[in-house]
Amino acid sequence: MRTEAHMTGSQDIARVLDQAHSICAEQGARLTEKRKRVLQVVLESSEPLSAYQIADQYRDNHGQTLSVMSVYRMLNFLKENELVHRLETTNQYLPCSHITCKHDHEVPQFLICDECHGVNEVGIRKEILQELSANIEDTGFTLARQQIEFHGICNTCRKADA
Repeated sequence: MRTEAHMTGSQDIARVLDQAHSICAEQGARLTEKRKRVLQVVLESSEPLSAYQIADQYRDNHGQTLSVMSVYRMLNFLKENELVHRLETTNQYLPCSHITCKHDHEVPQFLICDECHGVNEVGIRKEILQELSANIEDTGFTLARQQIEFHGICNTCRKADA
């Protein structure tokens, strides 16, 4: 199963990279060539990648070595600028499926298939998340993050198992 944001053609990837450059510029951030190449590695992947996998593919694709710590710094930049997401449960990264959209989006949450490891990004209305957060905070618990990841079996794998 592919990630929802997986790009198949070089034109699609070039368009997304151009949009990512514009997003960063609008926010006063700089999408350097190395950051852009890390984002490209993530965009070209059919599944979420760890920082180690990104470093390996970067080396294979660009003939240059990046330390894993450098990859993590670049991924943090990309995450802060809402270009990639980090899956908390697997410590892997995938592109935001809304990079090229111009409208507001719901809070991203993730459906992760435990068989094929594919991921779908879905939105949860902000009101639902605010109500859930308020209920949690009523217990005295303080949330550090609001990302929700659901693990299960995707439709394709479920049909293949039947």
